[in-house]
Amino acid sequence: MTKGIKIVTIGGGSSYTPELVEGFIKRYESLPISELWLVDIPEGEEKLNIVGGLAKRMIQEAGLSIKVHLTLDRRKALKDADFVTTQFRVGLLEARAKDERIPLKYGVIGQETNGPGGLFKGLRTIPVILEIIKDMEELCPDAWLINFTNPAGMVTEAVLRYSNWKKVIGLCNVPVGMKMGIAEQLGVEADRVHIDFAGLNHMIYGLDIYLDGELFTDQYIDKLTSEDESSGTMQNIVDLKWQPEFIKALRAIPCPYHRYYYKTEEMFAEEMKAAETEGTRAEVVQKLEKDLFELYKDESLAIKPPQLEKRGGAYYSDAACNLIDSIYNDRKDIQPVNTINNGAIDSIPNESAVEINCVITKDGPKPIAIGDLPVATRGLVQQIKSFERVAAEAAVTGDYETALLAMTINPLVPSDTVAKAILDEMLEAHKAHLPQFG
Repeated sequence: MTKGIKIVTIGGGSSYTPELVEGFIKRYESLPISELWLVDIPEGEEKLNIVGGLAKRMIQEAGLSIKVHLTLDRRKALKDADFVTTQFRVGLLEARAKDERIPLKYGVIGQETNGPGGLFKGLRTIPVILEIIKDMEELCPDAWLINFTNPAGMVTEAVLRYSNWKKVIGLCNVPVGMKMGIAEQLGVEADRVHIDFAGLNHMIYGLDIYLDGELFTDQYIDKLTSEDESSGTMQNIVDLKWQPEFIKALRAIPCPYHRYYYKTEEMFAEEMKAAETEGTRAEVVQKLEKDLFELYKDESLAIKPPQLEKRGGAYYSDAACNLIDSIYNDRKDIQPVNTINNGAIDSIPNESAVEINCVITKDGPKPIAIGDLPVATRGLVQQIKSFERVAAEAAVTGDYETALLAMTINPLVPSDTVAKAILDEMLEAHKAHLPQFG
Protein backbone atom coordinates (compact mmCIF):
# COMPACT_ATOMS: atom_id res chain seq x y z
CA MET A 1 0.00 0.00 0.00
CA THR A 2 1.38 3.42 -0.91
CA LYS A 3 2.13 5.90 1.82
CA GLY A 4 -0.43 8.69 2.19
CA ILE A 5 0.56 12.33 1.77
CA LYS A 6 1.75 14.32 4.77
CA ILE A 7 0.93 18.02 4.67
CA VAL A 8 2.15 20.57 7.23
CA THR A 9 0.50 23.99 7.53
CA ILE A 10 2.52 26.60 9.41
CA GLY A 11 0.12 29.20 10.73
CA GLY A 12 -2.46 26.45 11.17
CA GLY A 13 -4.50 28.57 13.61
CA SER A 14 -5.38 30.97 10.78
CA SER A 15 -9.03 31.73 10.11
CA TYR A 16 -8.37 30.56 6.51
CA THR A 17 -7.57 26.98 7.55
CA PRO A 18 -11.17 25.68 7.20
CA GLU A 19 -11.05 26.61 3.50
CA LEU A 20 -7.80 24.68 3.14
CA VAL A 21 -9.37 21.65 4.83
CA GLU A 22 -12.45 21.93 2.61
CA GLY A 23 -10.16 21.93 -0.45
CA PHE A 24 -8.35 18.80 0.71
CA ILE A 25 -11.65 17.03 1.46
CA LYS A 26 -12.95 17.86 -2.06
CA ARG A 27 -9.82 16.40 -3.65
CA TYR A 28 -9.31 13.39 -1.41
CA GLU A 29 -9.65 10.83 -4.22
CA SER A 30 -6.82 12.38 -6.23
CA LEU A 31 -4.89 13.72 -3.23
CA PRO A 32 -4.89 10.92 -0.60
CA ILE A 33 -3.74 12.82 2.48
CA SER A 34 -3.07 10.66 5.51
CA GLU A 35 -1.77 13.36 7.88
CA LEU A 36 -2.45 17.07 8.21
CA TRP A 37 -0.29 18.86 10.77
CA LEU A 38 -1.45 22.31 11.88
CA VAL A 39 1.40 24.24 13.48
CA ASP A 40 1.31 27.53 15.35
CA ILE A 41 3.16 29.56 17.98
CA PRO A 42 2.24 29.80 21.69
CA GLU A 43 0.40 33.12 21.14
CA GLY A 44 -1.78 31.35 18.57
CA GLU A 45 -2.48 28.23 20.62
CA GLU A 46 -6.10 29.07 21.48
CA LYS A 47 -6.96 29.77 17.83
CA LEU A 48 -5.09 26.63 16.75
CA ASN A 49 -7.20 24.50 19.08
CA ILE A 50 -10.45 26.10 17.88
CA VAL A 51 -9.60 25.77 14.18
CA GLY A 52 -8.13 22.31 14.73
CA GLY A 53 -11.37 21.17 16.36
CA LEU A 54 -13.37 22.41 13.38
CA ALA A 55 -10.92 20.74 10.95
CA LYS A 56 -11.37 17.40 12.72
CA ARG A 57 -15.16 17.73 12.64
CA MET A 58 -15.11 18.60 8.91
CA ILE A 59 -13.00 15.52 8.13
CA GLN A 60 -15.18 13.30 10.32
CA GLU A 61 -18.32 14.68 8.64
CA ALA A 62 -16.79 13.82 5.24
CA GLY A 63 -16.10 10.27 6.44
CA LEU A 64 -12.38 10.47 5.68
CA SER A 65 -9.45 9.01 7.59
CA ILE A 66 -7.13 12.06 7.48
CA LYS A 67 -5.39 12.34 10.85
CA VAL A 68 -5.20 15.94 12.07
CA HIS A 69 -2.35 16.84 14.46
CA LEU A 70 -2.13 20.14 16.32
CA THR A 71 1.26 21.24 17.60
CA LEU A 72 3.43 24.18 18.63
CA ASP A 73 6.53 22.13 17.72
CA ARG A 74 7.40 22.99 14.12
CA ARG A 75 10.28 20.54 13.86
CA LYS A 76 8.17 17.63 15.07
CA ALA A 77 5.56 18.46 12.42
CA LEU A 78 8.03 18.88 9.54
CA LYS A 79 9.61 15.42 9.80
CA ASP A 80 9.10 13.61 6.44
CA ALA A 81 6.51 16.12 5.17
CA ASP A 82 5.60 16.01 1.47
CA PHE A 83 4.18 19.55 1.27
CA VAL A 84 4.60 22.48 3.64
CA THR A 85 2.21 25.42 3.35
CA THR A 86 2.95 28.70 5.13
CA GLN A 87 0.21 31.19 6.05
CA PHE A 88 1.50 33.00 9.13
CA ARG A 89 1.62 36.63 10.25
CA VAL A 90 4.62 37.69 12.35
CA GLY A 91 3.29 40.04 15.04
CA LEU A 92 -0.30 38.98 14.34
CA LEU A 93 -2.96 41.49 13.28
CA GLU A 94 -1.64 44.05 15.78
CA ALA A 95 1.47 44.37 13.60
CA ARG A 96 -0.65 44.78 10.47
CA ALA A 97 -2.62 47.56 12.19
CA LYS A 98 0.66 49.43 12.81
CA ASP A 99 1.70 48.89 9.18
CA GLU A 100 -1.56 50.50 8.11
CA ARG A 101 -1.83 53.37 10.61
CA ILE A 102 1.71 54.73 10.90
CA PRO A 103 2.24 55.68 7.21
CA LEU A 104 -1.09 57.57 7.17
CA LYS A 105 0.38 60.09 9.65
CA TYR A 106 2.91 61.02 6.96
CA GLY A 107 0.44 61.30 4.08
CA VAL A 108 1.40 57.88 2.70
CA ILE A 109 -0.81 54.86 1.96
CA GLY A 110 -0.75 52.30 4.77
CA GLN A 111 -1.38 48.89 3.28
CA GLU A 112 -0.50 45.32 4.17
CA THR A 113 1.63 44.47 1.12
CA ASN A 114 2.24 47.81 -0.62
CA GLY A 115 4.44 50.75 0.33
CA PRO A 116 5.86 50.98 3.88
CA GLY A 117 3.47 48.31 5.20
CA GLY A 118 4.61 45.82 2.58
CA LEU A 119 8.25 46.59 3.38
CA PHE A 120 7.79 45.96 7.09
CA LYS A 121 5.75 42.81 6.58
CA GLY A 122 8.65 41.55 4.46
CA LEU A 123 11.24 42.56 7.07
CA ARG A 124 9.37 40.58 9.73
CA THR A 125 8.49 37.58 7.57
CA ILE A 126 11.60 36.78 5.51
CA PRO A 127 13.90 35.78 8.43
CA VAL A 128 11.19 33.39 9.70
CA ILE A 129 10.72 31.77 6.27
CA LEU A 130 14.48 31.27 5.99
CA GLU A 131 14.51 29.58 9.44
CA ILE A 132 11.68 27.28 8.33
CA ILE A 133 13.73 26.36 5.25
CA LYS A 134 16.71 25.42 7.45
CA ASP A 135 14.43 23.01 9.33
CA MET A 136 13.07 21.65 6.05
CA GLU A 137 16.57 21.04 4.66
CA GLU A 138 17.19 18.78 7.65
CA LEU A 139 13.76 17.20 8.21
CA CYS A 140 11.95 17.03 4.85
CA PRO A 141 14.47 17.79 2.09
CA ASP A 142 12.15 16.54 -0.68
CA ALA A 143 9.10 18.58 0.34
CA TRP A 144 7.55 21.42 -1.62
CA LEU A 145 7.19 24.77 0.17
CA ILE A 146 3.94 26.47 -0.87
CA ASN A 147 3.98 29.97 0.58
CA PHE A 148 0.96 32.20 0.78
CA THR A 149 2.31 34.39 3.55
CA ASN A 150 2.42 37.96 2.24
CA PRO A 151 4.21 39.72 0.67
CA ALA A 152 4.36 36.50 -1.36
CA GLY A 153 6.47 37.90 -4.21
CA MET A 154 9.09 39.42 -1.93
CA VAL A 155 9.20 36.26 0.19
CA THR A 156 9.71 34.09 -2.93
CA GLU A 157 12.42 36.50 -4.10
CA ALA A 158 14.21 36.18 -0.75
CA VAL A 159 14.05 32.35 -0.77
CA LEU A 160 15.47 32.22 -4.31
CA ARG A 161 18.31 34.65 -3.47
CA TYR A 162 19.21 33.82 0.12
CA SER A 163 18.74 30.05 0.40
CA ASN A 164 19.57 26.98 -1.63
CA TRP A 165 15.95 25.82 -1.54
CA LYS A 166 14.56 25.44 -5.05
CA LYS A 167 11.23 23.72 -4.34
CA VAL A 168 9.38 26.91 -3.42
CA ILE A 169 6.23 28.34 -4.97
CA GLY A 170 4.54 31.57 -3.92
CA LEU A 171 0.79 31.64 -4.21
CA CYS A 172 -1.79 34.41 -4.33
CA ASN A 173 -5.56 34.50 -4.71
CA VAL A 174 -5.58 37.71 -6.81
CA PRO A 175 -5.29 36.12 -10.29
CA VAL A 176 -7.86 33.47 -9.33
CA GLY A 177 -10.20 36.19 -8.07
CA MET A 178 -9.71 38.18 -11.29
CA LYS A 179 -10.56 35.14 -13.41
CA MET A 180 -13.64 34.29 -11.32
CA GLY A 181 -14.78 37.93 -11.41
CA ILE A 182 -14.45 38.15 -15.20
CA ALA A 183 -16.33 34.86 -15.65
CA GLU A 184 -19.10 36.20 -13.41
CA GLN A 185 -19.29 39.46 -15.40
CA LEU A 186 -19.55 37.48 -18.62
CA GLY A 187 -22.09 35.09 -17.12
CA VAL A 188 -20.06 31.99 -18.01
CA GLU A 189 -18.38 29.11 -16.19
CA ALA A 190 -14.86 29.97 -14.99
CA ASP A 191 -13.28 27.11 -16.97
CA ARG A 192 -14.40 28.79 -20.21
CA VAL A 193 -12.18 31.80 -19.42
CA HIS A 194 -8.40 31.84 -19.82
CA ILE A 195 -6.23 34.84 -18.95
CA ASP A 196 -2.58 35.37 -19.88
CA PHE A 197 -1.23 36.58 -16.54
CA ALA A 198 2.21 38.14 -16.10
CA GLY A 199 3.92 40.53 -13.69
CA LEU A 200 4.65 40.37 -9.98
CA ASN A 201 2.66 39.50 -6.89
CA HIS A 202 -0.01 42.20 -6.34
CA MET A 203 1.39 43.79 -9.52
CA ILE A 204 0.01 41.31 -12.04
CA TYR A 205 -1.73 42.13 -15.30
CA GLY A 206 -4.18 40.17 -17.39
CA LEU A 207 -2.53 40.74 -20.77
CA ASP A 208 -5.04 38.83 -22.87
CA ILE A 209 -8.39 37.22 -22.18
CA TYR A 210 -9.76 34.20 -24.04
CA LEU A 211 -13.33 32.92 -24.01
CA ASP A 212 -13.75 29.32 -25.20
CA GLY A 213 -10.24 29.54 -26.64
CA GLU A 214 -10.98 32.64 -28.75
CA LEU A 215 -9.25 35.97 -28.08
CA PHE A 216 -11.72 38.19 -26.20
CA THR A 217 -9.58 41.01 -24.77
CA ASP A 218 -11.01 43.92 -26.77
CA GLN A 219 -14.61 42.77 -26.30
CA TYR A 220 -14.09 42.46 -22.54
CA ILE A 221 -12.44 45.89 -22.31
CA ASP A 222 -15.35 47.39 -24.27
CA LYS A 223 -17.78 45.76 -21.85
CA LEU A 224 -15.78 46.85 -18.81
CA THR A 225 -15.52 50.46 -19.95
CA SER A 226 -19.04 50.92 -21.34
CA GLU A 227 -21.14 49.40 -18.57
CA ASP A 228 -21.61 50.41 -14.98
CA GLU A 229 -19.85 47.28 -13.80
CA SER A 230 -17.49 46.54 -10.97
CA SER A 231 -13.97 46.67 -12.35
CA GLY A 232 -12.99 43.71 -10.25
CA THR A 233 -11.72 44.05 -6.70
CA MET A 234 -11.53 42.22 -3.39
CA GLN A 235 -13.06 42.51 0.07
CA ASN A 236 -10.04 44.45 1.32
CA ILE A 237 -9.72 46.96 -1.56
CA VAL A 238 -12.28 49.67 -2.25
CA ASP A 239 -13.86 49.38 -5.71
CA LEU A 240 -12.90 52.68 -7.34
CA LYS A 241 -13.83 52.68 -11.04
CA TRP A 242 -11.08 52.94 -13.64
CA GLN A 243 -11.17 55.73 -16.24
CA PRO A 244 -12.45 53.99 -19.40
CA GLU A 245 -9.95 55.78 -21.66
CA PHE A 246 -7.08 54.65 -19.42
CA ILE A 247 -8.07 50.97 -19.57
CA LYS A 248 -8.58 51.17 -23.35
CA ALA A 249 -5.13 52.70 -23.79
CA LEU A 250 -3.51 50.22 -21.39
CA ARG A 251 -5.20 47.31 -23.20
CA ALA A 252 -4.60 45.07 -20.21
CA ILE A 253 -6.54 44.26 -17.07
CA PRO A 254 -4.91 45.68 -13.94
CA CYS A 255 -5.27 43.77 -10.68
CA PRO A 256 -7.13 45.33 -7.72
CA TYR A 257 -3.85 46.38 -6.06
CA HIS A 258 -2.92 48.55 -9.03
CA ARG A 259 -5.33 51.12 -7.63
CA TYR A 260 -2.66 52.03 -5.06
CA TYR A 261 -0.34 53.08 -7.90
CA TYR A 262 -2.73 54.46 -10.53
CA LYS A 263 -5.18 56.06 -8.06
CA THR A 264 -2.85 56.91 -5.16
CA GLU A 265 -4.58 60.11 -3.99
CA GLU A 266 -8.07 58.63 -4.09
CA MET A 267 -6.95 55.45 -2.30
CA PHE A 268 -5.17 57.49 0.38
CA ALA A 269 -8.36 59.53 0.92
CA GLU A 270 -10.40 56.30 1.23
CA GLU A 271 -7.91 54.89 3.75
CA MET A 272 -7.99 58.05 5.85
CA LYS A 273 -11.80 58.05 5.86
CA ALA A 274 -11.87 54.37 6.88
CA ALA A 275 -9.22 54.86 9.60
CA GLU A 276 -11.29 57.66 11.13
CA THR A 277 -14.57 55.71 11.01
CA GLU A 278 -14.68 51.89 11.05
CA GLY A 279 -10.90 51.51 11.41
CA THR A 280 -8.07 50.32 9.18
CA ARG A 281 -8.48 47.00 7.36
CA ALA A 282 -6.54 45.19 10.12
CA GLU A 283 -8.88 46.60 12.77
CA VAL A 284 -11.93 45.54 10.73
CA VAL A 285 -10.44 42.07 10.25
CA GLN A 286 -9.78 41.74 14.00
CA LYS A 287 -13.54 42.14 14.57
CA LEU A 288 -14.38 39.77 11.70
CA GLU A 289 -11.97 37.16 13.07
CA LYS A 290 -13.45 37.43 16.56
CA ASP A 291 -16.87 36.58 15.09
CA LEU A 292 -15.42 33.79 12.91
CA PHE A 293 -13.69 32.11 15.85
CA GLU A 294 -16.91 32.27 17.86
CA LEU A 295 -18.57 30.40 14.96
CA TYR A 296 -15.68 27.92 14.74
CA LYS A 297 -16.12 27.05 18.43
CA ASP A 298 -19.62 25.70 17.78
CA GLU A 299 -19.35 21.93 18.27
CA SER A 300 -22.20 21.38 15.80
CA LEU A 301 -20.38 23.22 12.99
CA ALA A 302 -18.74 20.73 10.62
CA ILE A 303 -18.39 22.77 7.40
CA LYS A 304 -16.54 25.92 6.34
CA PRO A 305 -18.93 28.75 7.28
CA PRO A 306 -19.89 31.11 4.39
CA GLN A 307 -18.96 34.11 6.58
CA LEU A 308 -15.27 33.28 5.93
CA GLU A 309 -15.55 34.85 2.47
CA LYS A 310 -15.87 38.30 4.07
CA ARG A 311 -12.33 37.85 5.36
CA GLY A 312 -10.88 38.92 1.99
CA GLY A 313 -8.97 35.81 1.01
CA ALA A 314 -11.54 34.01 -1.11
CA TYR A 315 -10.01 31.25 -3.30
CA TYR A 316 -6.67 31.40 -1.43
CA SER A 317 -6.76 27.97 0.08
CA ASP A 318 -8.56 26.43 -2.86
CA ALA A 319 -5.75 27.68 -5.10
CA ALA A 320 -3.25 26.01 -2.75
CA CYS A 321 -5.09 22.69 -2.83
CA ASN A 322 -5.32 22.87 -6.61
CA LEU A 323 -1.58 23.54 -6.89
CA ILE A 324 -0.65 20.65 -4.57
CA ASP A 325 -3.02 18.33 -6.45
CA SER A 326 -1.44 19.33 -9.79
CA ILE A 327 2.12 18.75 -8.56
CA TYR A 328 1.24 15.41 -6.95
CA ASN A 329 -0.63 14.17 -10.03
CA ASP A 330 1.67 15.79 -12.63
CA ARG A 331 -1.43 17.38 -14.21
CA LYS A 332 0.42 19.80 -16.52
CA ASP A 333 -2.42 22.30 -16.23
CA ILE A 334 -1.89 26.07 -16.25
CA GLN A 335 -1.91 28.11 -13.05
CA PRO A 336 -0.54 31.57 -12.17
CA VAL A 337 2.10 31.26 -9.40
CA ASN A 338 5.21 33.01 -8.08
CA THR A 339 8.32 31.23 -9.29
CA ILE A 340 11.78 31.84 -10.73
CA ASN A 341 11.58 33.86 -13.95
CA ASN A 342 14.07 31.85 -16.05
CA GLY A 343 13.57 34.12 -19.05
CA ALA A 344 9.76 34.11 -19.02
CA ILE A 345 9.64 37.94 -18.82
CA ASP A 346 12.51 39.54 -20.75
CA SER A 347 12.89 42.68 -18.62
CA ILE A 348 13.07 40.86 -15.26
CA PRO A 349 16.33 39.12 -14.19
CA ASN A 350 16.28 35.37 -14.81
CA GLU A 351 16.95 34.55 -11.14
CA SER A 352 14.16 36.77 -9.80
CA ALA A 353 10.66 35.80 -8.74
CA VAL A 354 7.77 36.65 -11.06
CA GLU A 355 4.05 35.90 -10.94
CA ILE A 356 3.13 34.28 -14.21
CA ASN A 357 1.11 31.49 -15.81
CA CYS A 358 2.98 28.19 -15.48
CA VAL A 359 2.47 24.60 -16.55
CA ILE A 360 2.32 22.71 -13.24
CA THR A 361 4.22 19.42 -13.27
CA LYS A 362 5.53 16.93 -10.71
CA ASP A 363 8.84 18.82 -10.98
CA GLY A 364 7.12 22.12 -10.21
CA PRO A 365 6.00 25.11 -12.26
CA LYS A 366 7.34 25.72 -15.76
CA PRO A 367 6.79 29.41 -16.59
CA ILE A 368 5.16 30.19 -19.94
CA ALA A 369 7.38 32.77 -21.64
CA ILE A 370 5.61 35.95 -22.77
CA GLY A 371 8.60 37.83 -24.21
CA ASP A 372 8.29 41.23 -22.62
CA LEU A 373 5.63 43.22 -20.84
CA PRO A 374 3.98 46.08 -22.75
CA VAL A 375 5.92 49.34 -22.49
CA ALA A 376 3.17 50.96 -20.41
CA THR A 377 3.37 48.33 -17.67
CA ARG A 378 7.07 47.47 -17.77
CA GLY A 379 8.52 50.41 -15.84
CA LEU A 380 6.24 50.07 -12.81
CA VAL A 381 6.85 46.32 -12.64
CA GLN A 382 10.62 46.86 -12.78
CA GLN A 383 10.44 49.52 -10.07
CA ILE A 384 8.52 47.19 -7.75
CA LYS A 385 10.98 44.37 -8.52
CA SER A 386 13.86 46.69 -7.51
CA PHE A 387 11.97 47.48 -4.30
CA GLU A 388 11.42 43.76 -3.56
CA ARG A 389 15.09 42.93 -4.10
CA VAL A 390 16.40 45.75 -1.91
CA ALA A 391 13.76 45.01 0.75
CA ALA A 392 14.73 41.31 0.80
CA GLU A 393 18.38 42.29 1.25
CA ALA A 394 17.42 44.58 4.15
CA ALA A 395 15.39 41.76 5.77
CA VAL A 396 18.36 39.38 5.62
CA THR A 397 21.12 41.83 6.62
CA GLY A 398 19.25 44.03 9.11
CA ASP A 399 21.05 46.99 7.54
CA TYR A 400 19.38 50.34 8.27
CA GLU A 401 20.62 52.10 5.13
CA THR A 402 19.40 49.28 2.88
CA ALA A 403 15.97 49.45 4.56
CA LEU A 404 15.89 53.23 3.99
CA LEU A 405 16.83 52.70 0.34
CA ALA A 406 14.00 50.17 -0.08
CA MET A 407 11.51 52.53 1.54
CA THR A 408 12.61 55.48 -0.61
CA ILE A 409 12.52 53.70 -3.98
CA ASN A 410 8.98 52.45 -3.40
CA PRO A 411 6.72 54.52 -5.70
CA LEU A 412 4.18 55.14 -2.92
CA VAL A 413 6.75 57.02 -0.78
CA PRO A 414 7.22 60.64 -1.91
CA SER A 415 10.75 61.43 -0.67
CA ASP A 416 13.79 60.22 1.24
CA THR A 417 12.87 62.57 4.10
CA VAL A 418 9.40 61.07 4.50
CA ALA A 419 10.89 57.58 4.03
CA LYS A 420 13.31 58.13 6.92
CA ALA A 421 10.61 59.46 9.24
CA ILE A 422 8.31 56.49 8.54
CA LEU A 423 11.18 53.99 8.74
CA ASP A 424 12.35 55.26 12.13
CA GLU A 425 8.88 55.17 13.66
CA MET A 426 8.06 51.74 12.25
CA LEU A 427 11.40 50.23 13.31
CA GLU A 428 10.61 51.35 16.85
CA ALA A 429 6.99 50.14 16.68
CA HIS A 430 8.01 46.68 15.40
CA LYS A 431 11.22 46.32 17.42
CA ALA A 432 10.11 43.07 19.08
CA HIS A 433 9.78 41.33 15.69
CA LEU A 434 12.88 42.77 13.99
CA PRO A 435 15.83 41.30 15.94
CA GLN A 436 18.10 41.58 12.88
CA PHE A 437 18.05 45.39 13.22
CA GLY A 438 19.50 45.16 16.73
